[in-house]
Amino acid sequence: MTRLIPVLMITALLAACGVDGSPTHPEPRPTPGVSVSGTVEIGVAGGG
Repeated sequence: MTRLIPVLMITALLAACGVDGSPTHPEPRPTPGVSVSGTVEIGVAGGG
């Protein structure tokens, strides 16, 4: 039993290599920037 555990661990590590296929480059990130839209209103509203 003591020999079985390291063998299973090594087998699991080797099985995990390349499971999802060959490596691919990550998608390029969009250039950082600030985009603000909408309206802002400041004032005093009085009821009459």
